[in-house]
Amino acid sequence: MYDIPAHYKSILNTKETEHAIVLIKNFFQTALSTELNLTRVTAPLFVQAGIGINDDLNGTEKPVSFSVRDMGGKRMEIVQSLAKWKRLKVTELELDSGFGIYTDMNAIRPDETLDAIHSLYVDQWDWEMAIDEKNRTVFYLHEIVQKIYRCLKRAEFYIYDHYPVIKPQLPEEITLLYADDLQKEFPTLTPHAREEKAAKKYGAVFITGIGGKMQDGTIHDGRAPDYDDWITETGDGHRGLNGDIIVWNNVLKTSFELSSMGIRVSPESLALQLKERKCTERSKFLFHKKLLNNELTQTLGGGIGQSRLCMFLLRKAHIGETQVSIWPEKIVKDCVKTGITLL
Repeated sequence: MYDIPAHYKSILNTKETEHAIVLIKNFFQTALSTELNLTRVTAPLFVQAGIGINDDLNGTEKPVSFSVRDMGGKRMEIVQSLAKWKRLKVTELELDSGFGIYTDMNAIRPDETLDAIHSLYVDQWDWEMAIDEKNRTVFYLHEIVQKIYRCLKRAEFYIYDHYPVIKPQLPEEITLLYADDLQKEFPTLTPHAREEKAAKKYGAVFITGIGGKMQDGTIHDGRAPDYDDWITETGDGHRGLNGDIIVWNNVLKTSFELSSMGIRVSPESLALQLKERKCTERSKFLFHKKLLNNELTQTLGGGIGQSRLCMFLLRKAHIGETQVSIWPEKIVKDCVKTGITLL
């Protein structure tokens, strides 16, 4: 749980905040699309259940679903993210290597534990790019991470230029780390506590290797087995071609995840990951069949939280200050007591 800090006061009032959110979203998506060669596409709010397209996140969350009368009662699911849908779209568009797509993703995650940074409503820039087989390396992944970080730095300066009271705080460079190295350095700490240590020390980090087993047999955090590749060896003693961009949040005094991303599974790594997670029955789904038959373009992609980014850049204490959602009565009361205005 993330607690609301005592003696918090928003730098911007509600009207200024609404204006600043528009500035951030317009600026950042342009910066991201030009940095990574991404074309904007329209995304679905829901997808058909039972064909393996919806994102399973950690593999345990249940999506919101409903039946469609005019389609014989077929079940649809509100998306949890667009990780697999985007790969289908890139394949359909026959994009060349080094080019991709991005979209506004709006999701509902009913199993989320609600606090200062977690909401039922999720909005993010979901992006995906085609890559060559030769670029299925951790080194290429880190190149893309550094490009995204440059966009974050530019967005931070852009807001400072409009609101000089909000001083930049991101370091000049992002530090690239591995989950298993953090585990060796802090073996008695939880993964979240390790992230806090790293984020506080460096200011901004990319933790590589999320979802796969580390040398001690544990995992740093959960990942579904059918989008990110977390099982492939990197060639330098590590495993995992994915990771998270995490910064130090000076308002909440904690680590703060802004993005999850990774090189997507190949047919070989998908088969291995399904087996390791004991869910080989997914191989009968439409998406998984196409992938196992090598019918999908190799891609790299991820998501960047829109409300999270606005919250960080505007130095907000609660994600409800940068998005509209529904909150438990206790959170609403706590926000009233501490002077937080929920949108």
